[in-house]
Amino acid sequence: MERRRGQSCWCGTRQPACALTERDCRRSWRYRRAIAGHHEVTADGSGVSFASHICDVEVDPETGKTTVLRYTVVQDAGKAIHPDYVEGQFQGAAAQGIGWALNEEYVYGEDGCLQNAGFLDYRVPVCSDLPFIDTKILEIPNPNHPYGIRGVGECSIVPPLAAIGNAVSNAVGVRLNHVPMSPPRILKALDDAGA
Repeated sequence: MERRRGQSCWCGTRQPACALTERDCRRSWRYRRAIAGHHEVTADGSGVSFASHICDVEVDPETGKTTVLRYTVVQDAGKAIHPDYVEGQFQGAAAQGIGWALNEEYVYGEDGCLQNAGFLDYRVPVCSDLPFIDTKILEIPNPNHPYGIRGVGECSIVPPLAAIGNAVSNAVGVRLNHVPMSPPRILKALDDAGA
């Protein structure tokens, strides 16, 4: 934007950037009124995302504790405008999905009250629970978007449930079909299967 004759204009054009003049700004400052703006956009052209997650787990048959040994995210990001941020989105979403798959659960008492309402009782994964999450960004441009980008944060939350479910089932020899796959659930599935 540039200032031209006391009015903001888009660079190289005579099209006003906003209806406020310099005089309006000075008057607003003098009377201590805030200048507020609002803009909405419909994100037409957003493309679907594709992801595949691969993991190796180890399950202790005596305690039912699952340890994620390796985790890899492969996802189509369209054009990764800032690859470090894209990797961070992949890793954060995978960590959240790992939590859903292994730990996170609401526990209600006999009276119907939530028993684990705080972070001391509601088990989310911490750094010591997770391996380094490897990422592989596939850059296949989205043809329907002017920059070729795709959403990257939402897509990686879902695959950890299936990836960990399959890995745990392969490790213990019993198909688990309920999340979270917590130690008590794993031990119960092993007992029911007679393993």
